Amino acid sequence: MSLRGPKVWLWRWRRNPLKRRADKVEAWVVLGAWLLTVLAGVAAGLAATGSVEHSLARERAEWRQVEAHLTEKAPGRSGQSGPTSGDQVWAKVTWQSADGTFRTGQVRVDPGSVAGTPVTIWTDPEGRLVTRPATESQAALRASLIGALTGLSAAFVPFTAGRMLRGRLERRRIDRWDAEWARFGPMWGRTTG
Repeated sequence: MSLRGPKVWLWRWRRNPLKRRADKVEAWVVLGAWLLTVLAGVAAGLAATGSVEHSLARERAEWRQVEAHLTEKAPGRSGQSGPTSGDQVWAKVTWQSADGTFRTGQVRVDPGSVAGTPVTIWTDPEGRLVTRPATESQAALRASLIGALTGLSAAFVPFTAGRMLRGRLERRRIDRWDAEWARFGPMWGRTTG
């Protein structure tokens, strides 16, 4: 059994002779908090999405595939069987950067690869070793997820501030009711005569 009546849409904005100033303030606080929540969330989410997409597109444009060579035999045995047969191991490689200098680094290769084996790696414009850049679909997914999380995080601030302000208004209203009851409550016991 429900003690509530039917839900009335926009009840905060309807005329009512019993509506107090505090009710009107609360209605505006709720509206403002929801508007700020939506605007902050959408703006932050779109900004983060655009920034991540731009950054990942720049990586795709600037990072290059380079052929490197193993400087030593990779640990393990080639054709190794067992639970780790598909695993790769870390090995040292060397490559020539765009400015002509030779660089070294660690990459994952098949176990037992011999020294001098060519390995394809990715480098940034300065010739530093980087991971493979995200594809367009991977970049879109990452940007969307980061944008959604950023939007939710940004929306949390005005939502929480609105809830706190509304709670404070509620406490203030209850304190006023208590003061009014303290003043008029004793009069209810009196009889006229």
